Amino acid sequence: MRLKDKVVLITGGASGIGRATALLAAQEGARVVVSDIDEAGGDETVAMIGDKGGTGHFVKADVSNNIHVAALVQAALDAFGRLDCAVNNAGITGNMLSRLADIDEDVFDRILSVNVKGVWLCMKHELPVMAEQGGGAIVNVASVAGLRVQPKDAAYTASKHAVIGLTKSAAIEYARYGIRVNAVCPGYTDTPMVQGAIEHNEQMRHLTVAAIPLKRLGKPEEIAEGIVWLCSDAASFVTGHGLVLDGGIMAT
Repeated sequence: MRLKDKVVLITGGASGIGRATALLAAQEGARVVVSDIDEAGGDETVAMIGDKGGTGHFVKADVSNNIHVAALVQAALDAFGRLDCAVNNAGITGNMLSRLADIDEDVFDRILSVNVKGVWLCMKHELPVMAEQGGGAIVNVASVAGLRVQPKDAAYTASKHAVIGLTKSAAIEYARYGIRVNAVCPGYTDTPMVQGAIEHNEQMRHLTVAAIPLKRLGKPEEIAEGIVWLCSDAASFVTGHGLVLDGGIMAT
């Protein structure tokens, strides 16, 4: 029970890594606040938590909207009285085969609004709560695209580099409050976002798997294990770190 009696907020919890993390956190004893713009998917995640005997609460929110995020954090406090851990997971991708000069401005703005501004807004409202409580743990979901170039996906690559920068900045600024801030950097993982990019393109699917030394996509549950570890007291001396969970991509 690595998260026993802790309150954990997870954005992007309606599917994929967010859902897997919510289920594992509840299994490990946490009370979980699930957030997403997908209300049906979020409700389904909470129902799955309940079916396994856990406690979950759904709050619909767009992480790129300051009012939504402020209300989300307050809803977590209203529901459970505190906030021990936050997993800022909500994110989107764009047209993965577009060169930088071919990216539409509205696509670029939307990716950075969700992936960068969304992480910043979440931490903006989470950090003061945790500082007042005397500590906490935040995990931001970045990507191996935040550590290397992702060809023909400049907006997403830039956004995930920014998540790493925000994570390190927050880790240094808030260490004295007992708050640990880390990131996970997944490789290609079997989520709806990745499947949406490769399901109709057999060549891309083949190239994607071929680029992974373990020769398979990661499982959301495998990424969730890393996130829960970073949230737990087992990682009590870890902050400002980007944990790579990529099947060996960054070793090549």
